[in-house]
Amino acid sequence: MPDRTAGFATAILTGDRSDLNAEDITALRATNLAHLLAISGMHMGLLTGCVFVGLRVLLSLWQPFALRVPVKKIAAIGAVLSGAAYLAISGGSVATVRAFIMVSVMFMAVVLDRRAITMRSVAVAATLVLVMTPVEVLGPGFQMSFAATAALVWAFGVSGPLVAKLPKWLRPVAALVISSGVAGLATAPFGAAHFNQIAHFGLLANLLAVPMMGLVVMPAAILTALLSLLGLEAAGFAIMHLGLSWILTVADQVAAIPNGTSMVPAPNHLVLPLVTAAMCIMCFGVGRLRWGAVPVMVAALVSWSLSTRPAVLVSDTGALIGVQTGDIRSLSKATGDGFSARTWLENDGDERPQSEAYDPALSIATRRYEAVIGQTAILLVTGKTALADLIGCAGADVLITNVADTQDRTCEVYDQNRLRMTGALAINVDDQGRPSVETVRDRTGDRPWTGQ
Repeated sequence: MPDRTAGFATAILTGDRSDLNAEDITALRATNLAHLLAISGMHMGLLTGCVFVGLRVLLSLWQPFALRVPVKKIAAIGAVLSGAAYLAISGGSVATVRAFIMVSVMFMAVVLDRRAITMRSVAVAATLVLVMTPVEVLGPGFQMSFAATAALVWAFGVSGPLVAKLPKWLRPVAALVISSGVAGLATAPFGAAHFNQIAHFGLLANLLAVPMMGLVVMPAAILTALLSLLGLEAAGFAIMHLGLSWILTVADQVAAIPNGTSMVPAPNHLVLPLVTAAMCIMCFGVGRLRWGAVPVMVAALVSWSLSTRPAVLVSDTGALIGVQTGDIRSLSKATGDGFSARTWLENDGDERPQSEAYDPALSIATRRYEAVIGQTAILLVTGKTALADLIGCAGADVLITNVADTQDRTCEVYDQNRLRMTGALAINVDDQGRPSVETVRDRTGDRPWTGQ
């Protein structure tokens, strides 16, 4: 396979993304196709689904065997075993473990003569995941995968009778449109909250790319594994190359559409709980109770629109500050502390790079930077020499430095040692005009490993 599709194949089969082109990753993210890279529910479902159908068809070809043995249950067990093998090969990431639990619950329901796809199976899978790794409830992977799964179960329960009335050739098309649209809508709030980006043409890209993943790429991967026993894996890789080339072409073309993405600011802490509550009411409610999801979702959107960002942000190194000036954030330097700068700008809904957000006006002297919010002056001093030359607090109310400060000063000081204990800072001004400082430690609370 060529390097481009080979790197894509490696990512979806083993979880190793080191051979992927940066341009391809950017295009996939801009078109809401980045979920194809994560070995999660879709990959595990496609693989085990292909194995289940393949085994069932193969075993049914021998009539005496099919009439005496529960072929469907054997195929379900084979699908679970194939999923376990895929889990081992892929390295067992949290997302893959979560996906394996979900498909295992589904296929074990088949073995036990229960309905495979129900809200109960979704609840069982979620419970098992949270028992194993409770912290997952805060992650985008857990939130987005279970939001999509629950929404799909609900949507197909509602639309199933309507789809069944369509002509046979149109049913797969309708199922694809419904699944892509519902999954996209269900995961959109969580994706926007965690990644601060909305792909306007994500539905189009998914409609064009996802069927190729299910109909060509994953079956070709299984075929490649089987043919490798005979030394004929090249044929399977050739088919995979065609499918992956199509997906990358779709990503490139859709990403090239002007204004295809937009950035959104991070929501406040009430938004995602309200969104989750609205989805739960919609999916688990009965009758008219489901209409209660509408005002809850409206409240979430209103709360999001009212979300505010800190007036001043300080990196945990004490070497960078970001000041909210009007609708944009100005940074004290063009390079360095890149992770903090990128995170701040993304959470502001700002797509500018750090170099463009840099504002020389914050610099008042060599290695000194000042921000004034209300009546509060915040001074950042970097380097031992600059701090040693500083007399007192130089009129500042809050002094921040990236080195240890041994002098006794009258202002509030956050030096290197204190920042190691508190983490990054968010500074606002309260109603009385006094600085209000919130630290990462304030937000997360004390932990046994944080010390005193």
